[in-house]
Amino acid sequence: MSAPSSTGLNLAQQEAVNYLHGPCLVLAGAGSGKTRVITHKIGRLIQAGLEPRRIAAITFTNKAATEMRERVKGLIGGAAKEVLVCTFHALGVRMLRQDGAALGLKPQFSILDSDDVTSLLKDCGGSTDAATARQWQWAISLWKNMGLNAAQAEAQAQDDNERITARIMARYEERLAAYQSVDFDDLIGLPLKLLQNHEQVRTRWQELLGHVLVDEYQDTNATQYAVLKALVGERGRFTAVGDDDQSIYGWRGATLDNLKKLPLDFPALKVIKLEQNYRSTGAILRAANNVIGPNPKLFPKNLWSDLGEGEPVRVVDADNEAHEAERTVARIQSLRENSVHKELRDFAVLYRANHQARVFEQALRKAQIPYKVSGGQSFFDRTEIKDLCAWFRLWVNNDDDPAFLRAVTSPKRGIGHSTLAGLGTFASQYRLSLFEALFSSSLGAALPARAVGGLHEFGRYVNDLEFRARRTNGFEDAHAFLMEWLRAIDYEKHLYDGEDSDKLAAARWTNVLEFCDWMAARCGGRIDDAAGAGPSNEVKSLLEVAQTISLLSTLNERETDQNVVTLSTLHAAKGLEWPHVMLVGVTEGLLPFKLGDDANPTGRADGPMSENLLERLQEERRLMYVGITRAQRSLAVSWTRKRKKGREMIAAQPSRFIAEMALDQTTTREDPREKLKALRAEFAKRALDVAATGAATPAES
Repeated sequence: MSAPSSTGLNLAQQEAVNYLHGPCLVLAGAGSGKTRVITHKIGRLIQAGLEPRRIAAITFTNKAATEMRERVKGLIGGAAKEVLVCTFHALGVRMLRQDGAALGLKPQFSILDSDDVTSLLKDCGGSTDAATARQWQWAISLWKNMGLNAAQAEAQAQDDNERITARIMARYEERLAAYQSVDFDDLIGLPLKLLQNHEQVRTRWQELLGHVLVDEYQDTNATQYAVLKALVGERGRFTAVGDDDQSIYGWRGATLDNLKKLPLDFPALKVIKLEQNYRSTGAILRAANNVIGPNPKLFPKNLWSDLGEGEPVRVVDADNEAHEAERTVARIQSLRENSVHKELRDFAVLYRANHQARVFEQALRKAQIPYKVSGGQSFFDRTEIKDLCAWFRLWVNNDDDPAFLRAVTSPKRGIGHSTLAGLGTFASQYRLSLFEALFSSSLGAALPARAVGGLHEFGRYVNDLEFRARRTNGFEDAHAFLMEWLRAIDYEKHLYDGEDSDKLAAARWTNVLEFCDWMAARCGGRIDDAAGAGPSNEVKSLLEVAQTISLLSTLNERETDQNVVTLSTLHAAKGLEWPHVMLVGVTEGLLPFKLGDDANPTGRADGPMSENLLERLQEERRLMYVGITRAQRSLAVSWTRKRKKGREMIAAQPSRFIAEMALDQTTTREDPREKLKALRAEFAKRALDVAATGAATPAES
């Protein structure tokens, strides 16, 4: 057993924290204290003389960046604000704002969101079908994450469909350049081009960053690894923290090859394993170790815990999904009556796919148990918020055509589709952005005078707003400016005119007001800047805050902890933990998810399973492992004998992963409803005893 030190670190954690002068890979098993290691290592680097501003800690989500920054601040105090703690994408924005001119980018470039990209690709591909455009979008994103441009993608295309997509990608790249815009993949790919092709830029960033720490390293894709290599150079002063057993994002380009490459690219790599788990009981960890056992190991490890054996892992079978949901709710009620951890926030129901949530929502509502669905609609995906963000983007970058089209029609300003179509034709003819074309002296020859007047009025208004936003600093000024702007464009009326229900319109207006409060708070330095735009206590102009908007995925990340049951996909649950976890829908075809008819049920490499299917099975097994290791004190795994497929009910089999957990079936099967009935009967008996004797039972005294 590793004894903790005076700093609360065990021996392996201390070794990782104190190894400062070369490349280091920390294999951090689930619940092994990886964030603690990263924050303490930042403190140790500063103690050893490295300036805080020369340390970068890179995470994968804004939420993780915010949490890490808070923990660093708690450990080292005021110096924390100088440490660069941000996502890969936020680092990319910072690099491109500073050095993007070398690639032809203005500092005020726009960042397109997913919907903007879909619309742009529909235009590039001459299609009105959003589903087709999303297929192109997915393929182009994967190519970009592999480091391929349109020409390279076409050169290695396997069929006509891929060749067509690559040609659409070429037109898409041209549009992005013309609009002075980038998509999210470009926030990694373009910084890589800067580092690879511009020696001065590369040298400056390598000198600036004395040590780079990367969290969730197993989730990096090929381009992100190339960025890391270019940033740290031959000295290799970095710490990569990850767990190959929790690599569950292969479908979006993450690759375990990055773990395999580290020892080859950095022969002096120090590998340190964190195997002591501080989260889960022995029974839960044994099930997790057993499940992940059949997967090939890059760096073998075995999680263990000092928390004792704990409750056995339970397996619950059910007739169908509704029955499974009923039993899950009964288990929650039973544990709340007979557990130390009985708050609603102590419970999570985890599943493979979003559609599985519905039946559990119905069961929880029926039992009057409040809940939240994790991974629901992002605040920034709401129409009213996207409208306002389009205006902000246009202030920042007048060449952002998608933002122009949304702003000029939200709300409508008497500028019709025919006017915008004519402006678009004129802009294309002269290779101008829509905003540039609007002020062209020859536009009057292409459009009626009234239409040109309306466009000029809009253009002057945008310029005025941009001028004022650049000079609006602090909370009070920003809030007053935003409210005046909303009144000027009559946005509240726009919302009420667009909704049949006043109640829905009022809810949307409330979202707008909350968003404006939040924007103003960022201007006043009252909210931590997870986008990596600068120190959290720094007063910023409204225009500076608007530049970071596209990176902030959701306002919900700052919500206080609600006392409700969590429903979540396994992917969204990664990095979280709860005292009681119910892992549901663990049937073949759901978890593992649709491997195909030719999949070998044993999952053995020497069976008829193809290499691609085997890799998919291994990732699904890692997903099961992630689900198991979210549980702290109790875990129940449920499956159904029948499940819905389309409109039909089909026979179902328990997932192969249940057998792989190697549980003692004589002690793990349970019916939560029977247990709940027994508990209630016991409580009723106690109540009768109290009434009869007038004395408190031992349990109540």
